Amino acid sequence: MNKKHYALTAESIAERFDLPAGIVSSLPRIEIAGGRQITVERHRGLIEYSREEIAVNTVDSILRIKGGGLEIRAMTSEILLITGNIHCVEF
Repeated sequence: MNKKHYALTAESIAERFDLPAGIVSSLPRIEIAGGRQITVERHRGLIEYSREEIAVNTVDSILRIKGGGLEIRAMTSEILLITGNIHCVEF
């Protein structure tokens, strides 16, 4: 099954069962808590890392998190947890 066919199937499933499309696709899920913590699910690894900026590879774009005192608190193949003063999130 090619990726285009999978995406259409996942979209159809999400629509049929009234689910958010991100649950059944490979799109990243991003959760920001109070400007102090960000969780990225379904990431594809780090591109850049400093205390002021972290660049995360995702399936279709680069996610840039900018701020101060940024730290990677946990990282697995699926989930990335970043803490610090988050000022900006760019896609």
